[in-house]
Amino acid sequence: MTRESDLYTHENREASRADFTRRRGLSRVARWEGAELREEGAAKTALICGISGQDAAYLAQLLLERGYRVVGTSRDAAMASFSNLVKLGIRDRVKVASAALNDFRSIIRVLLEVEPDEIYNLSGQTSVGLSFEQPAEALESIAFATLNLLEAIRLLKRPVRFYNAGSSECFGDNQGEPADEDTPFRPRSPYAVAKAAAFWQVSSYREAYKIHACSGILFNHESPLRPERFVTQKVVAAACRIANGSRERLRLGDLSVRRDWGWAPEYVEAMWRMVQQDEPTDYVICTGETVPLSAFVDEVFAAVGLASKDHVDIDRTLFRPADLRSSVGSAEKAREKLGWKAQYRMPDVVRAMVKAARAT
Repeated sequence: MTRESDLYTHENREASRADFTRRRGLSRVARWEGAELREEGAAKTALICGISGQDAAYLAQLLLERGYRVVGTSRDAAMASFSNLVKLGIRDRVKVASAALNDFRSIIRVLLEVEPDEIYNLSGQTSVGLSFEQPAEALESIAFATLNLLEAIRLLKRPVRFYNAGSSECFGDNQGEPADEDTPFRPRSPYAVAKAAAFWQVSSYREAYKIHACSGILFNHESPLRPERFVTQKVVAAACRIANGSRERLRLGDLSVRRDWGWAPEYVEAMWRMVQQDEPTDYVICTGETVPLSAFVDEVFAAVGLASKDHVDIDRTLFRPADLRSSVGSAEKAREKLGWKAQYRMPDVVRAMVKAARAT
């Protein structure tokens, strides 16, 4: 039986690189889950890992508008619904491929087929709360997956540009002080530990192998595409149901925690701008304003004509084992080098999410 360690000998790696180079720019057809993909060689190709998520959908929309050919990966593309792509009306314009990022062979296969110019790694566990219940999965789906992608890029020796989704959770609790690119990491959850490991992997490969790789350290960013397991969408959905006559009570955890909330479509613009820079580096992306969760909840209920105090109960079982009391960032570097600045603030985000929820 062939061992996995035998699959990528020196000769195999050289053959893979030669085949990759030979096929680059040639017309060819690949077939994934029944979708035909034909490369004409004109447009840039972007590979978005984790295409099912909020950010991936908005990023795909932005890239399509800018003339990219977009391919997205999902663990099982044949079974996934890609509902966010459907909601944005772009499902038929995004090709999809099955890929398990914890499987190195799976990554190599997809990179050889897609031949991307840019890779956006938006995959992996996305819930801080869930990471306390599934810490090993958090590490594998975030840190190990990022390492596999970087190693595949290194071995194939292609001039691919790589974006990694970092997280403000890596900073831990800064006691209300804005975090920037020089702020030390003090992760306080398995999710944050995994994101910190992935961040340093990107930094290491950038320095050691001169890979064009960067991480975006994004603070909280929301949209109507958020699922209800996120507290922001949970609040919006419940408030809209209550406004429509539901007699339910909304149960929430600690309302005193403070967050820097932005608008997801703006944040994917920042991702794209990072990748276009000649010199790769890391950027903090945020609004620079922090508000308590209680203010977010009040804003949502006010938007539907209700008072939150009449409909919300505190449930201590929903408190996290370790949570950040306050989270706020400084995006000055992004403003200076990328020309990026957040336009939406928390009230704007709330109004947009409530409007979308009431329209459905």
